[in-house]
Amino acid sequence: MASTSSFVANLPPLPQIPGTEPERSVLDSFRIAAAKIVVDALPQLSVEQVYAGVDYGKKGADFTIALPRFRLPGKVDEVAKTVLSQFQPNDWIENVIHDKAFLHFTCRTTTLLRLVLTQVHDLTYNTASKQPEYGTNTLGKGKKMVIEYSSPNIAKAFHVGHLRSTIIGAFITNLYRACGWEVVGVNYLGDWGTQFGLIAVGFEKYGNEEALEQDAIKHLLEIYVKVNADAEKDPSVKAEAAKFFKRMEDGDESALVNWRKWRDLSIKKYAEEYKRLNVTFDEYIGESLVGREWMDKAVERLTALNLIEDHDGAKLVNLEKWKMGRAVLLKKDGSSIYLTRDIAGAVERYNKYKFDKHIYLISSQQDLHMAQFMKIIELMEFPWADRVQHVNYGLVLGMSTRKGTVVFLDQIIKEAASVMHEQMKKNEDKYNAVENPEYVSEEIGISAVKIQDMAAKRINNYTFNWDRMLSFEGDTGPYLQYAHVRLASIGRKNPELLPLPEPAAIDTSLLTEPSARDIIFLLGSYPDVVKTAIRTHEPSAVVTFAFRLSHAISSAWEAVIVKGEPDIEKARARLWMYICARDVLGAAMRLLSLRPLERM
Repeated sequence: MASTSSFVANLPPLPQIPGTEPERSVLDSFRIAAAKIVVDALPQLSVEQVYAGVDYGKKGADFTIALPRFRLPGKVDEVAKTVLSQFQPNDWIENVIHDKAFLHFTCRTTTLLRLVLTQVHDLTYNTASKQPEYGTNTLGKGKKMVIEYSSPNIAKAFHVGHLRSTIIGAFITNLYRACGWEVVGVNYLGDWGTQFGLIAVGFEKYGNEEALEQDAIKHLLEIYVKVNADAEKDPSVKAEAAKFFKRMEDGDESALVNWRKWRDLSIKKYAEEYKRLNVTFDEYIGESLVGREWMDKAVERLTALNLIEDHDGAKLVNLEKWKMGRAVLLKKDGSSIYLTRDIAGAVERYNKYKFDKHIYLISSQQDLHMAQFMKIIELMEFPWADRVQHVNYGLVLGMSTRKGTVVFLDQIIKEAASVMHEQMKKNEDKYNAVENPEYVSEEIGISAVKIQDMAAKRINNYTFNWDRMLSFEGDTGPYLQYAHVRLASIGRKNPELLPLPEPAAIDTSLLTEPSARDIIFLLGSYPDVVKTAIRTHEPSAVVTFAFRLSHAISSAWEAVIVKGEPDIEKARARLWMYICARDVLGAAMRLLSLRPLERM
């Protein structure tokens, strides 16, 4: 990091503020400099206090401070005049303007350009980990987070509802890792329950070993549909299924042998689908692996608290006092229900991982279930109960294939990829330059699906729209990939400028265009985008940043040219800026679990 620190050493010194990391987010330094200007004039305030009030700028300024927040005696105008009368421009802040209740600060452009580009370069190419680290921080260092997400049911196809959980979950996993946390990604499979009794009964009648080996998920789903139809006509089928599941719960090996095989084959198939989505899990667990011990203890402890009611032999926990109704803990035959398994599973996970935080990423349809579960672990007085958090999301509406049938993940990817492949073929020269068009078209298709999912606030329901999703126009996944490819091509188109000299030898003061400054300020803001996202668990903030950056670059193409610029030093400075923009856009895309493409 020598290049950033040596440049900073020649600038006016700044105080250190806990929780800031100027060595990873250089805009922290400019914010500290703005806070110091206010504190030098108003010594009754602390730098920490003022720093907390430095917001991104309004009305074209870089940063803004709202003076009323400090509740100082006297009129705001007088307070502002005190600051302005003592202000001396320096190498951090070149201008301060007073407007009503606000002070607006403009960063020294030469310092801003130099520090942001150097930091992006250093944290992308010169890290101890040998991995790009720009945008990361150490806020979660030493802490462990467990996240449960995706969690499809064995014997049911991976449908679009699970897709949302998978996409958002992969983002939250990447986000916490980027903020220094150790993360354990858990896929908690629906691999237990009476439906397995039904499938077992159906397998005897409709099962085929060859079809099972070929595609376990598909074959088991076919059996499930057929046996369900039988059960509708003949109630004895359901009774037989319940008996079979009871044998499974009681550990009868003959009842478990097939189930174990179905589970293993299904996990293998799921792992292939996840790999295509650029998602990996640290652990595949399931309801079946939850031990009986804590299920029984939960009933005991809640009975001692006078919260258990007996209803026709079933055990219910009464949460009316907290306006959460009554929740079933055990069915009348004594078999568990998924609430019981969730409680026991949480205890086992805490004992195994000693987590500092546990996120359950589960749809808003399950809000009541999650509220009941979290209230029960709180009532059971587990000291870690307050470390459990439910992050929810809305539904995907109107999801079907273009032919109008219900959609499974495999179909979505194939369909999106084939549309993209057709689009790519329209430009023969570019198409011929792409090494693996099938892979590229699939990646663009997956990007389309993911960005449509993450572009709006996660709690909102969204309507799945093939035409909008697959467009290269507007704010879509294909547009982001195109923006990255265009940035990646700029070096290929200007080979005479490569390799660029060391950052210190590039003259960033030649980047005089306002659009260049806008791009570089945006690059500097990326570490803040990451910090905001971890507070809100909102992928949409990162998606919005990626589009803002792509639009800013698109606006600059004509004015800030590299090819055809006669001044070679200016051309180099511009090329370096575009390379840094590519690196930051790529970082944001990887955080969103996209694979940035080099050609398309």
